[in-house]
Amino acid sequence: MYFSRLTRQSTAAFSKQIDKLQAALDASDAVVIGAGAGLSTAAGYTYSGERFEKLFGDFAARHGFTDMYSGGFYPYDSLEEHWAFWSRYIMCNRYDPIPTPLYEQLLNIVRGRDYFVLTTNVDHCFQRAGFDKQRLFYTQGDYGLFQCSKPCCQETWDNEELVRHMVANQRNLRIPSAFVPHCPHCGAPLTMNLRSDDTFVQDKGWYAAADRYQDFLRRHNNMRVLFLELGVGGNTPVIIKYPFWQMTAKNENATYACVNFGEAVAPAEIANRSILIDASAERVIEALAVQAVR
Repeated sequence: MYFSRLTRQSTAAFSKQIDKLQAALDASDAVVIGAGAGLSTAAGYTYSGERFEKLFGDFAARHGFTDMYSGGFYPYDSLEEHWAFWSRYIMCNRYDPIPTPLYEQLLNIVRGRDYFVLTTNVDHCFQRAGFDKQRLFYTQGDYGLFQCSKPCCQETWDNEELVRHMVANQRNLRIPSAFVPHCPHCGAPLTMNLRSDDTFVQDKGWYAAADRYQDFLRRHNNMRVLFLELGVGGNTPVIIKYPFWQMTAKNENATYACVNFGEAVAPAEIANRSILIDASAERVIEALAVQAVR
């Protein structure tokens, strides 16, 4: 579906927008949450600055990069150093406690409602915060999974135990060679199950989650669905943003809500059924949490 132009609503009355969003939540038959990087950033997952210096200052001093993303793509001289960095990266962004209770607050807002979560985030915060894993679809992978780097198969492997060993035993920015992971089928090095190119593995769990998401949408077709978009930027709009616009346009009973600081927009065609809040996900979720206890 082609949309002619984008619109923005006035953000002068933040409280009124929150009231509209709360009313849409209360009136909905189902809520589809679309979560992007802005939500995890709001929860404390910053990849540069003080947090980066605290966790990766030694890597920064040796190699000169200034954020975790750059470190993830750095051409290390050995797999031992590559996995010394990546094991710390996985540990702090996947297994260490979530920095703030934002995801738990969001769960309390949708608790008791018929919801589903579609997310491009790979930190698994939704499941760690207590969301029903049968209502989650992580489209872009998971920091907690390895896959074959070739890949020779469409399988993934949980990495928590090995990652913890890597973190505990690294010295001089290297892990012991015995901890370097290899594919049990072909012997090639394992890599992260993160979508970055056409080698990304979509395993049985990925397809099962995709089917559950499509089934949820089918079961609520033409019902009062709230498409709640949280912190979704413009990097991968075809996964969440554009489909949410299209599904809202096709379902006259649907409402689209966009929460995004500086990027809260919607097509003019659905403007009368859109709630646009130019604010951080943290501010909006905290405001909704206050509403919930009134």
